[in-house]
Amino acid sequence: MKHARNVYYSLAVCVLGLFSAATTFGAEEGGSPAERSAEMIFKWIHFAILAGFLYWVFGKLLPPMFRRNADNINSAITKATAAKVEAERKLQEAATKMGNLEREIAEFRVQAQRDAAVEVERLRAATVLDVEKIRAAARAEIEAAERAARVELKELAAKLAVDGAESLVAKQMTPAVQEAMISSFVHSLQGRPN
Repeated sequence: MKHARNVYYSLAVCVLGLFSAATTFGAEEGGSPAERSAEMIFKWIHFAILAGFLYWVFGKLLPPMFRRNADNINSAITKATAAKVEAERKLQEAATKMGNLEREIAEFRVQAQRDAAVEVERLRAATVLDVEKIRAAARAEIEAAERAARVELKELAAKLAVDGAESLVAKQMTPAVQEAMISSFVHSLQGRPN
């Protein structure tokens, strides 16, 4: 509204300036008063047409054009403001995600270290268990081998003893000793009841 008032004020100043210029121009020219009067009427008609055209241009055509231009500018400012707000929101969201990402990476590292420590401990326990199983199996094999060796050693000792006794008996067994043994056996049989 203030803008329209300024336009009308400027238009009024222009009209007064033109009127004063036309009056001054008419006063300087000479000639008959009737000619001056007719010339003055045509000048006023010309001035009125020109003033009406200027009023129509400045009053009717330019304000809607200026209003459209102002609306376009306001629309562009509104869109730019909305785009700026959206960009700031996205920037804030990205910064939040970046902060969360760093925190999540730190959590993943801590969890990975915990998992690795648990896995190392599990492998260590499994290794200790396997070592104990291997030791027990080795002990069992050693004991079995030891028993087998003892049995074999006893068999060997018995065989050697039998062989030694047999060779000793064979050396000491003379026909007279054999005769004495048989007669002693027969004597022991005679004393028994049938």
